[in-house]
Amino acid sequence: MTGHLYGVGLGPGDPELITVKAVRLIEAADVIVHHAARHGRSVARKIAEPHLRDGQIEEALIYPVTTEATDDYQRVLDEFYESCAARLAEHLDAGRDVVVLCAGDPFFYGSYMHLHKRLSGRYPATAVPGVTSVSAASAELGRPLVERDEVLTVLPGTLPPDDLARRLAATDSAAVLKLGRTFGNVRGAVDEAGRLDDAWYVERATTGGQRMQPLADVDADTVPYFSLALLPSRVHERTRRELPAPRTPGDGGPGEVVIVGLGPAGRDWLTPEAQAALAAADDLVGYAPYLARVPANPRQERHASDNRVESERAEFALALAARGRRVAVVSSGDPGVFAMAAAVLEVAAEERWKHVPVRVLPGLTAANAVASRIGAPLGHDYCVLSLSDRLKPWDVIERRLAAVAAADLAIAIYNPASKTRTAQVARARDVLLAHRDPETPVVIGRDVGGPEESVRVIRLADLDGTGVDMRCLLLIGSSQTRVAERGDGPAVFTPRRYPA
Repeated sequence: MTGHLYGVGLGPGDPELITVKAVRLIEAADVIVHHAARHGRSVARKIAEPHLRDGQIEEALIYPVTTEATDDYQRVLDEFYESCAARLAEHLDAGRDVVVLCAGDPFFYGSYMHLHKRLSGRYPATAVPGVTSVSAASAELGRPLVERDEVLTVLPGTLPPDDLARRLAATDSAAVLKLGRTFGNVRGAVDEAGRLDDAWYVERATTGGQRMQPLADVDADTVPYFSLALLPSRVHERTRRELPAPRTPGDGGPGEVVIVGLGPAGRDWLTPEAQAALAAADDLVGYAPYLARVPANPRQERHASDNRVESERAEFALALAARGRRVAVVSSGDPGVFAMAAAVLEVAAEERWKHVPVRVLPGLTAANAVASRIGAPLGHDYCVLSLSDRLKPWDVIERRLAAVAAADLAIAIYNPASKTRTAQVARARDVLLAHRDPETPVVIGRDVGGPEESVRVIRLADLDGTGVDMRCLLLIGSSQTRVAERGDGPAVFTPRRYPA
């Protein structure tokens, strides 16, 4: 009878995080195996050392090279594991039970899996799970990894920076392992994904050498391999604070939710009615970049959240108001145009919130702001449409584009492109060209009212998405839209009269 092969997870470093099963197998094993670099020190063996006994055979598997030492790293590693598997097979053939010690979990970026693949078809083999470094880092930070229907993505830091940034931008929570010399690329990718303010650095979690700090503050020269970057749950960050005390303690009456349109940019674009509502509020609720546009007031509580949790944000605002608070939910532009008014009212329609007053205050929407900078391209009938397929299927967007183009309406296009949506502008152009002249004027307004404002006019045929992102709005002319060259630059307008 052959021996049994075990890959035993030991957890992230704290000896008290070893499972009872792992301890039992280590104490009973005939052969103890650990991996180590050329210096011979093994993190896994150090964790397991209190449970080793006299008389056990030890096999040290010393890695032959590092990636700097050879251009054929994978071949050398394959040969190394073939040799290691042959050594362990001799013990198994002799009937000895073999325990391979694994820091963390044996099937989570662990070295044991290379032995398992080579030996499990010939011998009984069992993997004993352990606490991963990701779970340990989350616990030490005191921040959950995921909540509700959030998605967690685990990534190796060895991925190309562009690939890392794309994946980080598309997920809710993330852990990036294998740092060390990859740290600079990882930090850059987190920043590129717009997640640097959320990210934490954890080194040697649960051990005496543990270090935790915001990722943005870490010196790249101090980062070892046994560290990771963590982007914890954003739902938790938004909801973990307790609701503030009621504005008038004990009165039991509801407060109010006012949904405020901030306009497209600074204070000059904000209506006096909106300014008054912001000034009177006890709490400001909204997407973090929009809240940042409202001057800080120490009397007020500010509750920032991500742009993908509109329903949760609405419920939070209504709960505050139910406790007697005056709540301003802020939106860029007009809150009724692809913004927070619909989200709040949808939740407020539920029976439990019907007693909470809700008001909507309009704001200057981006379509009108961009149009004003170039003339009057929306001077006749027009349609407002979003190219984002996050909340509706792309085939619905294409059908609506075709119908509007066939009806010869001017079109204001919101959310034309983002870091993860790069093809929609060209696809929309192709749909429109089936009904519009290639010379149809297109206005591209970016950051109108802001410090990086730009407005340019191109032909529909030339609309390929270059320079278009989420800070842009597109105005597509109808068959009647004209471009007039004036002394102060081009003016785009659609006449109020339509041909008979």
